[in-house]
Amino acid sequence: MAKPNGVHHFAICTANIKAQIEYFTDVLGMELVALYWMHGVEGAWHGFLKLNDQSSIAFVETPDVAKISTEIGKTHAGHPGGASSPGTLQHIAFNVDTEAELLTMRDRIRSRGIDVFGHVDHGFCKSIYFAGPENLCLEVSTSEGAAINPEAWIDPEVVALAGISDEELARFKAPATFARPSQPVPQPGFDAAKPRLTYPPAAYNALFGASDAAVHAMSESAPPVLLAR
Repeated sequence: MAKPNGVHHFAICTANIKAQIEYFTDVLGMELVALYWMHGVEGAWHGFLKLNDQSSIAFVETPDVAKISTEIGKTHAGHPGGASSPGTLQHIAFNVDTEAELLTMRDRIRSRGIDVFGHVDHGFCKSIYFAGPENLCLEVSTSEGAAINPEAWIDPEVVALAGISDEELARFKAPATFARPSQPVPQPGFDAAKPRLTYPPAAYNALFGASDAAVHAMSESAPPVLLAR
């Protein structure tokens, strides 16, 4: 069944991409693998720091980001249990494979002058917690290769409080499969009840009203540095 099997990248806005790159390379040991003008976004830089060959943490810097004020409890949660506006990032948890690696990361981060609390055993994972630049809430976790057992970790009380019926719970635990049809599914058209990206109307209509082939033709796949063959 086709479904997401990992995170390709998180994209986080920044007013200082150099400071974020410095932190993530030095404090967490991630490698910078891409830094270029963001495709299709005037004046924006895009940076990628490697988690593995298929997964990265990404940053976006535009001139507008620095003009937006930070407000803890609104734009940023401030700590891993804090609140922020619906749809905003609360915290990021990075994975390591073993408890020994988790403790090594704890000591590496502290050696860079960053406070860390943990590790904490949550039952299905063990975690450490710390802060990143621009009020990022960060975590490193390990489940040591074990899958989460939904029978143990889906709490009936919380299910009821969330208004989830037995039928809905069964569907959430075993989502319907999907087979790609012989012909592409057309755009469904605007529906105010559905989520949508908040482009300006002209840009929205140009992107979502165009054919898939026309949108694909907008692609910019060449890297900024052309390598000799």
